[in-house]
Amino acid sequence: MSKNNNHTFDEPINRLSTGSEKWDALEEIFGVADALPMWVADMDFAAPPSVIQALKTRMEHGIFGYTVRTDAYHAALSGWMERRHNWSINDEWVVFTPGIVPALSIAVQRFTQPGDAVVIQTPVYAPFYDVVRGQGRELMTNPLVENDGHYSMDLEHLESCLKTGRVKMLILCSPHNPVGRVWTHEELQNLAALCVQYNVIIVSDEIHADLVHQRGAHNPLALISEAVAELSIICTAPSKTFNIPGLCTSNIIIPNAKLRESFMQGVKTMGLANISTLGAVASEAAYNGAEEWLDDCLAYIRGNMEYVQEYVAEHMPQIGIRLPEATYLLWMDFRKLNIPHAQLCTMLLKEAGLAFNDGSIFGAEGTGFMRMNVACPRSTVEEAMRRLSVLMGRLSTK
Repeated sequence: MSKNNNHTFDEPINRLSTGSEKWDALEEIFGVADALPMWVADMDFAAPPSVIQALKTRMEHGIFGYTVRTDAYHAALSGWMERRHNWSINDEWVVFTPGIVPALSIAVQRFTQPGDAVVIQTPVYAPFYDVVRGQGRELMTNPLVENDGHYSMDLEHLESCLKTGRVKMLILCSPHNPVGRVWTHEELQNLAALCVQYNVIIVSDEIHADLVHQRGAHNPLALISEAVAELSIICTAPSKTFNIPGLCTSNIIIPNAKLRESFMQGVKTMGLANISTLGAVASEAAYNGAEEWLDDCLAYIRGNMEYVQEYVAEHMPQIGIRLPEATYLLWMDFRKLNIPHAQLCTMLLKEAGLAFNDGSIFGAEGTGFMRMNVACPRSTVEEAMRRLSVLMGRLSTK
């Protein structure tokens, strides 16, 4: 059993019958009950010890009334942002919502009108589509450019979108899910310059910012320039970082007072102003006491990713894998198999017993791809590779 500074990640934890979407909803979502779940982005690791202890202590108090964010919480959050991202934030910039997707929806509702266009860069996190189309806005896509598994922004095409005059907002995924890019300062600078030029608000989903594989690599959008900070809504959360998405808490950072006041009004209008008592406790404990746990967790996840990359290269070279710069998600390219996408999905699920995320849910550019979650014990990853290699072996003999 491997241990990193007394944090154990090798030991499997049975999540069945806990109401886990990832495990208990397999039959409802995939139509099978016995596949290996390596899809939705949560970890199969216990939360950090500091978080579990803080929750136990708070539970013993016995009263769980309406909750406000305390000065201690703000200090924990600002300290984290300073240490991990070299970003000094002011307490008043922070608005709390129960999640980033609700925040995206509120931003679209408050800062665009029906018929306005919103740009997303595909393939991208599926709810981006929903929060735009579901509110009667025009969805414009600026597809990322893929070159041998490496993705970059198409700034020329983006400017052609902005020149229409219909675009009022761009939703950025930074780091990018599902392709795993950590956008460089130069890339963000070029993107931001266009948005400033055309007066386009940028909503930056930075939920994976803490999950970069090179510490300090993430560039918070608001640090690019004062001009872009005034047009930015930065969406952050402890949920992916510390495996607490079920506690429903996020920190939306908005330096511009006018945007912030309008956004806060949207939070109230939607009835989302009350915050999770236990979410606040867990987040503060994580920011103050789980930094070492996170570093160990990222090292373990990186080991899982390297294992998959090496195994695939040796046994299934027809599958393309490029290690991501962030996240615990692998973007797997099956296009060389020349199998229709729907058939590929069925084979992986029904024949191999693998529940990956269907790449096409991230957009048309995801056809032929699958997203694999490796935030799990190594034994789970090994079993997934065994199942996949058996399927690939059968295909090679047909």
